[in-house]
Amino acid sequence: MPDEKKKSYGGMAVVEGVMMRSPSYYSVACRAPNGKIFVKTEPVEKTWIGRQKWLLKPFLRGTFALLDTMGLGMRAMRIAGDVQLDAKFQPEEGETVHPEKQKDKPPSRMQIAYEKNQPFWDKLILGVTLVLSLVIGFLIFNVFPNFAGQYISEFGKTIGIEPKGNERGMFTTVLVESIKLVMFIGYVALIRRYPAILEVFRFHGAEHQAINAMEAGVELTPQNCLRQTRLHPRCGTNFALLVFIVSFLLFPFVPRDLIVPADSASWLIAITRLPVEIALLPLVAGISYEIIRLAGKFKNERWVNIVLWPGLKTQLITTAEPDARHAEVAIAALEAAVLAEETGELTNSDDYVPVSLRGSEEPAAPNDQVERAAQ
Repeated sequence: MPDEKKKSYGGMAVVEGVMMRSPSYYSVACRAPNGKIFVKTEPVEKTWIGRQKWLLKPFLRGTFALLDTMGLGMRAMRIAGDVQLDAKFQPEEGETVHPEKQKDKPPSRMQIAYEKNQPFWDKLILGVTLVLSLVIGFLIFNVFPNFAGQYISEFGKTIGIEPKGNERGMFTTVLVESIKLVMFIGYVALIRRYPAILEVFRFHGAEHQAINAMEAGVELTPQNCLRQTRLHPRCGTNFALLVFIVSFLLFPFVPRDLIVPADSASWLIAITRLPVEIALLPLVAGISYEIIRLAGKFKNERWVNIVLWPGLKTQLITTAEPDARHAEVAIAALEAAVLAEETGELTNSDDYVPVSLRGSEEPAAPNDQVERAAQ
């Protein structure tokens, strides 16, 4: 892999696996229910937005990268989810895990319609899922904090507690941004307690370790990967925390009475604040993205660890220590992405073995995923 240091590789965790992305390809690897590693590599599609070169300029490419990553992540999740449900990947012994997928059952009209126009329906489902995810995230992490902060601030006024200089809502906005950050950290810490999510976080840690091993120039073996840190400066967690931090520093200087007078009803101020923050989001995302890109180039510098300290510490929540079975999957995804980027060869395997393990004793297919999920 002679050129891996010159090109940026990233990824994300999916159901029972990892998605790795190179500049032109992405590869999904996941542990199938039968214990084997499934790998599928595809080129990154150039959407209409992706073909607009002006969107790839500094401070504009952050928003594009965010939407692009979300769309690609949804596709990767769908691929990994299909593997877990497909009858051909189920264990040979025992009952069929998903009896509704048995071939002797006649297909429904909806299933027939889906199979006839699968590309169209796949894109439609992906688009609807992406929109719903954005709407739900906006409601939880923007709408609710704005209303909560505005009403808490208004309640403080009624009992005679209001910081000096809050005439235009500066300290109210600080309160709102603090609520957003607390909700985000609390949300991630809460879902981590769910065993299935914790398993995803283990694959997230393995993804970071595999990339760190490659960038360190060591052979991609499970042992070498597990010796690496599970933290990485280009992680999406860092990007999310930087968005919160940049918003915390920028939004308080934008008056809350920009659209309506400061003595308007609390609900009206909260509602009219939302389009202002939406309009500023591309700027916030752009600044955050440029910081992440710069940090990725100088990840061993001390200043990077200082600037990204909040995000790196939060990665201790969004990742978990993996074991060899997670590392093998992450290596498989990374090897396939590098191979495609260097040669154009696309990997499509139902039983992939990492290069470092070929010619030796093949890794035993772990049978503990059901037990681990039940812990």
